[in-house]
Order: sequence, then structure tokens, then C-alpha cells
Amino acid sequence: MTIPRRTLLSTAAALPMFAIKRGIAADFQFRFATNMAPEHPMNIRGQQACDRIAAASNGQLSVKLYPDSALGSDGAVLDKLVKGEIEFFLMAGFVMSTVVPKASINGIGYSFTDYGQVWSAMDGKLGAFIREEMAGRGLIAMNKIWNAGFRQTTNSLRQVRTPEDFRGMKVRVPVSPLWTSMFRALGAETTSLDFHDVYEALNNRTVDAQENALAVVQASKFYEVQKFCTLTNHIWDGKWVVANERIWNALAPRHRDIIAAEFERSANEERADLNRMNPELRGDLAETGLLINNVDTDAFRRTLQKAGFYAEQRARYGEVGWKLLQDYVGALS
Repeated sequence: MTIPRRTLLSTAAALPMFAIKRGIAADFQFRFATNMAPEHPMNIRGQQACDRIAAASNGQLSVKLYPDSALGSDGAVLDKLVKGEIEFFLMAGFVMSTVVPKASINGIGYSFTDYGQVWSAMDGKLGAFIREEMAGRGLIAMNKIWNAGFRQTTNSLRQVRTPEDFRGMKVRVPVSPLWTSMFRALGAETTSLDFHDVYEALNNRTVDAQENALAVVQASKFYEVQKFCTLTNHIWDGKWVVANERIWNALAPRHRDIIAAEFERSANEERADLNRMNPELRGDLAETGLLINNVDTDAFRRTLQKAGFYAEQRARYGEVGWKLLQDYVGALS
């Protein structure tokens, strides 16, 4: 089962490639990697950006999309990006944090409560802070972050209603100290796996639970191997289109302008897509038999405060970044 048609744009022209114009190869042929399933709005809008870049450059620029970790694991693709072996990667801050530690600051658990806070921060000074940190490591992020959504929790054991219900549960988390620290502070056991391995781990019960946005739960068919879904809204997650700085700076300014403009346009469109999808996704996932419930998120935030989680993260991210985050979400510690 895939995301229903009514929640997505038509995929009839899903993956065309504009590498050739009048039989002549494009002047620049770039690779654009994502780890999302092909049906996810990020890939649909990402492909549209690739198509528009080719058209706006009169075929001089070709960007080919590689969805679903086709170019390797997140860590492997990031390494290739840093080395200039691929040109663009749509990646989350927690992936980037292995190279740019402060890039994952938007993933502090139970910090953002709504999209008003999210877009004010990420289109404002907090987003600028993260992009500056990336630039200091030779990586150029486009101006607008894409919407991966508020992350929810699914599991095969029990409904999660209070923080105590996580105790002893084996939860798959991304390869990220931030995610590990948060779920351990809630009493869970954590296992870090690359995203491409999550379905199999859930299916063979290597882990009990995973956490991702509803669009990912649907596109990756986690409802086939999970029974319970809790709308924990524990983290808002987004993904940046990031380019290798050396390759980016070698492009003519007009080509950089085309690429930046089209990726920003697709970012705005994808944000709107996910906002429209989320209400339908809850109903669609419930129809699969997944049992869905809400929780009091304030109780989870209080548990993290008592466990010293926010004090730990404040020390990790530094006073400058922490102040910027709290300017948008209020006091955390």
C-alpha cells in the first residue's frame, strides 16, 4: 500500500531526467540523493525541482534524483558529499550532526509545539545559525528547510499513554546522540539503525518500536509490522538540500540562482503538501488497523526536564544556539 492518490500529486511523470538537450549532454550532470521512499512528497517535489532546473537552464544543468537510499546509507552519502563525489543530498540535521554538531539543534525533544514556532525559527535566525555552521564545514544548505514533519512513535507491544510506558521498550532511533539521549531519558532502550534497515528490524522483532512522521510510516509501510501508533509529537524534523561547497562555488552565479530558486520553490510546495496530508494520513493509517492515540506532551517534557535532558543538551549545543532556540520556543531549562 502506498500513500493514497488524493494525498499526493500525480506521479505519472515521476522520474524523467533532463540530461540531454538536442542530443548533446548537459554541461553539468549532478546527483541528488534522498533516503525517502519514492512515493514521499519530498521525492515528488524534489523531482519537479530537478525538471525545472533543467528547463530553466536550457538543458545546461541536469540533476538526477536518487531516492530510497539508492546511493548508500546516510553516513556513506554524507561522506561522499563532503568529498565531492555527489553534489546534493536532502538530509536531516541529525545526519549532518556527525560533521556539523550543531546542525541537529531543531531536534531537541518537545521543544517545538506547532508549525508557527517551526517556520519562524527555521526561516529566521535559528535556521541561519544552522546554515552558517554548515558553511564552516564546507557545505552549502539552501535557504529553506523541507518539512519532514512532527515525529510520532509506533510499536508492537502496547499503547504509549505516559512516559512510563516507554520503560524497557526497544526503540529504533537514528544514528544520533540526541535521539538516543531523549529516549533513554524516557526509560526506553535504544538501538541505532540506518533507516533502510528499519522495516526488517521491526518485522523480525529485533526492535519493538520506531519513530517517524506519519508520512514515513505510510510510505514505508510500517503499519504492516506495528500495532500501536502514539502521536507523541516528540520532535519536529526537517531536511536541508545541501551541496558540496567546492562544486557549488564553481558554478556560474546564474546557475546557482536557478538551482537555489527551484529547490526553495519545491521546499515551500512540499511543506504545504505535508500539511494537507497529515489529517488524511491519520485516518488512512487507522484503516490499516493501526491503533492511534494522543498523549499529554507536557508530561513528556516534564520527564525530560527532571532527567536532566535539557541541561545536557544546553551544554552540548552551546549558549548561542540554545538562546536562539529558546527565543522561539520558550524556556526549556
